[in-house]
Amino acid sequence: MQRTSPHEHPLPRQVATYLRTRATGGAWRLSEQPGRGFAAAVVIPALAEQQNLSATLRSLAANPPRLLRDTLILVVVNQRDNASERETEDNLATLKDLTRWKQAFGLDNLCWVDAATPGNRLPPKQGVGLARKIGLDLALGHLDYGEGDPQLICLDADTLVQPDYLGAITDHFATSRAGGASLPFRHQSADTPRGQEAIERYELFLRAYVLGMELAGSPYAFHTVGSAMACRASAYAMAGGMNKRQAGEDFYFLQQIHKTSGVAPLRGTMVHPSPRSSQRVPFGTGRAVGDILVKGEDFLFYQPHLFGIVGEWLQCVASHDGADGARLLHRAEDISPLLRSFLQQAGFADAWDNLKRNSRDGERLMAAFHGWFDAFRTMRLMHYLTDNGFPRIPAEQAVPSLLERAGHASPADLDGLIHCLRTIQGV
Repeated sequence: MQRTSPHEHPLPRQVATYLRTRATGGAWRLSEQPGRGFAAAVVIPALAEQQNLSATLRSLAANPPRLLRDTLILVVVNQRDNASERETEDNLATLKDLTRWKQAFGLDNLCWVDAATPGNRLPPKQGVGLARKIGLDLALGHLDYGEGDPQLICLDADTLVQPDYLGAITDHFATSRAGGASLPFRHQSADTPRGQEAIERYELFLRAYVLGMELAGSPYAFHTVGSAMACRASAYAMAGGMNKRQAGEDFYFLQQIHKTSGVAPLRGTMVHPSPRSSQRVPFGTGRAVGDILVKGEDFLFYQPHLFGIVGEWLQCVASHDGADGARLLHRAEDISPLLRSFLQQAGFADAWDNLKRNSRDGERLMAAFHGWFDAFRTMRLMHYLTDNGFPRIPAEQAVPSLLERAGHASPADLDGLIHCLRTIQGV
């Protein structure tokens, strides 16, 4: 007999199969069983976030009561055995405070997972990816599948949302055909002028990269910010669920969602991630801000010319006219010898010929190509070009050219540049 959700509706076959074969194992459980299904779940991993998490929950509580009634809010308090004493104490305090916050903020559907105390902790070398996966996998079994395809929403414990947050997500998935969504974001203000400049430079880098990919015609021209993404439950199962990476889990997750059911930009709200620095992960917002502040590094940008190379390559493949892999490599040489070198090393010719043999029509062939030349391989190409003749340059040199290519006048200073890109990208 097929499993049912707490609302007595059978789980969709794809969701049931995912939970049986790919869901996280272990002894992790919700703090209490809700006893009914929900239209959506917001999953929040938390590691030593006692000071920030209350503000995040308070911002969620400002959303309409009717939407909160239909939304499970699930906090995954987590750490590994090698966590610091400060992190351990903070997590223990968080676990105690969650009961108080549930009452104080009127969040009747707030639950949590203890992945922080002995016997429940994350395995060695695991981190935010597994913490997200634990919460998302557990939430799957507490959704109401009786009236549509419920939503899984990713948030962070140091991120603030607006009162229109849940409503905008609900409205988006009521009309979008894509299974995933990338939400608008704008970082919170930093406490110091140096901190503010650091977070603005990093946010500007993210926005410039997405603009460059959009100009190149890449289907992966969307932001991949862990606290600003959502998907349908069916899309989550179809994509194989959240990955367990310690960093970049958001990038790989939305890439896989796009390959299997598509990602569309969401409008109508905005999330506000933290601007703070962090050394917990090898890359990402916290690491980038920390490197700028602690090491005094200038955050450099890709040369605009590189997005042009990507764009010419994508257009070359789109107009392949039946050419085999060897012929397309020859055409890549005309675009850039470095492009050809990269593609040869990646085994493009054989991959392309194999894609052609197994694709029944042109549309399927291009979808298969973009599955091969995905967001990760595109970024690897950008790194390869950068390391072999096109070193990164300051924002003040890189961004104006991108804006001009996009048909926009370019401001002269950092504040103007980020304001312009935020406006272009709807925030």
